[in-house]
Amino acid sequence: MDTLPPSCDVAIVGAGAAGLAAAIFALRSNRSRSIILLDGARRPGAKILVSGGTRCNVTNVTVTERDFWGGRATIIRRVLRAFPVPDTVAFFRDIGVPLHEEADGKLFPDSHRARDVLDALLREATAVGATLAAGHRVLGVERSADGFRVVTDRGDLRAGAVVLATGGQSLPKTGSDGAGLAIAKLLGHTIVPTTPALDPLVLDRDDRVHAELSGVSQDVELAVWIDGAVALRLTGALLWTHFGVSGPVALNASRHWLRARLEGRAVSITANLRPGQRLDQVGAQWVSLARDHPKASVQKTLAAMVPASVATVLLRELGIDGNVAHLSRDDRRRLSRALVEWPLPVVGTRGYDYAEATAGGVALTQIDPATMQSRVCPGLFLVGEMLDVDGRLGGFNFQWAWSSGFVAGRALGKEAASAGAQRV
Repeated sequence: MDTLPPSCDVAIVGAGAAGLAAAIFALRSNRSRSIILLDGARRPGAKILVSGGTRCNVTNVTVTERDFWGGRATIIRRVLRAFPVPDTVAFFRDIGVPLHEEADGKLFPDSHRARDVLDALLREATAVGATLAAGHRVLGVERSADGFRVVTDRGDLRAGAVVLATGGQSLPKTGSDGAGLAIAKLLGHTIVPTTPALDPLVLDRDDRVHAELSGVSQDVELAVWIDGAVALRLTGALLWTHFGVSGPVALNASRHWLRARLEGRAVSITANLRPGQRLDQVGAQWVSLARDHPKASVQKTLAAMVPASVATVLLRELGIDGNVAHLSRDDRRRLSRALVEWPLPVVGTRGYDYAEATAGGVALTQIDPATMQSRVCPGLFLVGEMLDVDGRLGGFNFQWAWSSGFVAGRALGKEAASAGAQRV
């Protein structure tokens, strides 16, 4: 669409996952609505295309409020339950994208193509009657006597209701540059300060361990220490890289490290290379090994517990060698502690350019979870990543997009959804 019409019932700002979902479900509820999807990109949906290694991890087999951080859990739970995973699977099957399960409950399209997910959403949005105005960047949204005035770089539009679905600030090259948060703030909303989330961790350059182990992957348990105490423990695969650490567990830990730093609190991260075991258990294991296999080398024994390359670097850093039986009591303690509390000297993350999500955003208490309508600006609806909700890796953030989009769409499809959602 090159020229915008003078008005519409609903203007949806952002044609990504949440915006497309809101349009589809609104028109499925009420085909008489006139809905325009506005997106600054000529080809919307870039974040969908790059997600899941271009395969798009659509959702997860099991999704609850415990998979998310940010705003109030009771609000997140209510939104998720309105459109749960079975409904998501059925929806995508109905639009021609059957899903299958992979490791850790992740659900991907059978075609393994993110492009098929985006194309199906765009086809369905068109089929139900939504109008896509690509290449129309929204510069502002203003209240008016009959609803809203949506200001774009190619003309203005009057709308009875507006949905903000612009995303957060992660992967800004895909269009998520925080503009929607600025609009929400001008309309009276409180913005919980944002940080990257699901972002690789950068380690101190002087730490040579990560560079030497670059490319090695192993299962670990990360402990996030805040103000000298363990605030939470996360398990999963860790990938050592030339800049630091990545992999699911490091990405999940990143938001907690960044939020603590944002709050000015002391924060550090340690890695338990023997996930599920504690210091006394590992110490007892070395005592048993010394008794049962006294002639075994420490190197070979440790390499049976962790990747061989990790064992080599770990022993070198500790200055430990020889046979298991020759380990002094002090060396056993140092080795045991290193295995369960190896310090990761985190100095930062790779930033929004590499983050898969945004932590922070519009305060959840300012939306009605039954409709996703703003409590401070009637007629305005907020969905997806621009809210103060961020999920762990594994399809959870997409599920939040589908669920919040559904709730908003269902409300907008009802003639009496709100006073601000009447036709202009």
